[in-house]
Amino acid sequence: MGMTITEKILAAHAGLEAVAPGQIINARLDVALGNDITAPLAIKAFREIGATKVFDRNKVILVPDHFTPNKDIQSAEQCRLMREFAQEQGLTHYLEVGRMGIEHALLPEMGLVGPGYLVIGADSHTCTYGALGAFATGVGSTDLAAAMAIGEIWLRVPETIKFVYTGHRQPWVGGKDLILYTIGAIGVDGALYKAMEFTGETIRNLDMAGRFTMANMAIEAGGKNGIIHPDEITLEYLRGRMEKGYTLYHSDEDALYAEIREYDCSQIEPQVACPSSPANVKGVRGLAGITIDQAIIGSCTNGRLEDLRIAAHIIQGKKVAPYVRLIVIPATQEIYLQALREGLLEAFVEAGGAVSTPTCGPCLGGHMGVLGAGEVAIATTNRNFVGRMGHPTSQVYLSNPAVAAASAIKGEIVHPEEVANKE
Repeated sequence: MGMTITEKILAAHAGLEAVAPGQIINARLDVALGNDITAPLAIKAFREIGATKVFDRNKVILVPDHFTPNKDIQSAEQCRLMREFAQEQGLTHYLEVGRMGIEHALLPEMGLVGPGYLVIGADSHTCTYGALGAFATGVGSTDLAAAMAIGEIWLRVPETIKFVYTGHRQPWVGGKDLILYTIGAIGVDGALYKAMEFTGETIRNLDMAGRFTMANMAIEAGGKNGIIHPDEITLEYLRGRMEKGYTLYHSDEDALYAEIREYDCSQIEPQVACPSSPANVKGVRGLAGITIDQAIIGSCTNGRLEDLRIAAHIIQGKKVAPYVRLIVIPATQEIYLQALREGLLEAFVEAGGAVSTPTCGPCLGGHMGVLGAGEVAIATTNRNFVGRMGHPTSQVYLSNPAVAAASAIKGEIVHPEEVANKE
């Protein structure tokens, strides 16, 4: 019996010829990642177990991105603990404000993760790197502490669900819509502790930004990881970022899957996840008349340059609706700089939007866009649970960048076609 791409990566990192679902393995790590919320707890546990040195100063990566730039004394102290630990351990990759970005956009951009890697991070959206053909999953801070010390992680090999996407995508439909549609179909626990393998002609024609978005939200379906076979689009993305040191794995034709699901993408319109679950998904045309107070374009899900280009195309030459706040957050400094050079930021500011330095900020209700009582937001983020972005009575709708941008202009949730190319 053959193996899936996930099983092959885990077998290789466990030093085994083969693994099977349900098997418990110890696997060596290529990257162990922490941020300003999770790393301080991991550092405390690291010291409590008597560890004195990280297993590899090149493979432990710390990124302050959630409450940065520091919003208060507590967040400043969290980052101070990280910074001092990074200096003490001589970490190669401690990415400070001004040179950092939202971690799950930053690491691929810097060539720090690649195909065939085994990556753990004390952040649930670590699964993003599966877009490159890596096995990447989130862990708790105590797991990160042990990983920083010994460079290994124990895992139960997950079963795999194969998702096959076919058909030509409709206008304004991207990776966000495909993954929202999928989560809507299977529910927030539909892939619980399973690998979500995304494949099919539609995926093969999807750019890396869309692939990152899909892998990023595997956790919203309960997935252990999301993964896409590396191909020429992957290799083109890696050129100039990571020229070697990775391995390309692909599932065998006779690999065993727990389930195979197929979707005709030509039938999928832009999708919106309604409060208060990523699985409460509807087509955008079914949400006419829902007014908004705030629109957020950014996050590890949709803060990439391609996302900003789409949003700017919608917004160019128009104005944000009265009494609506538009907040745009490029995911990394490199993206920010390129968006500046292309005039994208100018389009947002001239429309009446605010542009922030890279931060997770409003996605987790941290800062830079926290919602008040009863306020409604549409966001390109990944979660919309009760209180996720602020007050418990606020509401968050999740969408792609085109829908969010169009809604900011109209002041209510609309299909992008109602705004694009109109004066």
